Amino acid sequence: MRTTLLLVDDHAGFRARARVMLEAEGFDVVGEAADGRSGLAMAERLHPDVALVDVQLPDISGFEVAAGLRTSDSARRIILISGRDEAEYGERAARSSADGFIAKADLSGDMVRAASG
Repeated sequence: MRTTLLLVDDHAGFRARARVMLEAEGFDVVGEAADGRSGLAMAERLHPDVALVDVQLPDISGFEVAAGLRTSDSARRIILISGRDEAEYGERAARSSADGFIAKADLSGDMVRAASG
C-alpha cells in the first residue's frame, strides 16, 4: 500500500512539481491545500500518513498547522518544508510539533521517508 500524503503550500507551482515527483517515487498525494486552515480541514477528512506543511502560509504559520495536526491526530507524520534552511528557524523547528523538516530544494521521496521515520 502506498503512503498517503497531503501537501500544504501556498505556491501552486511548487505543489504541482512536488506532486509529480512524489507520486513518481511511490507516494499517493491525496490532497493539496493552499493555506493552513484548508490544510487542517483537509487532513481531518483524509487522515494522510504524511502531511508536508510549508512554514510560511498566508493565514497561519506551518508551526501552527503542525500543532493543530498533532492535537487532532489527523496526520500520522508531519514534516515542515521551507525555501529556507532549518537553521534559519533556530530552535523553533526543533521544538515544533513536526516530526521533521526538509528544505524545499532537498525534497525527495527518500527525504520524506527519512523525516517521517
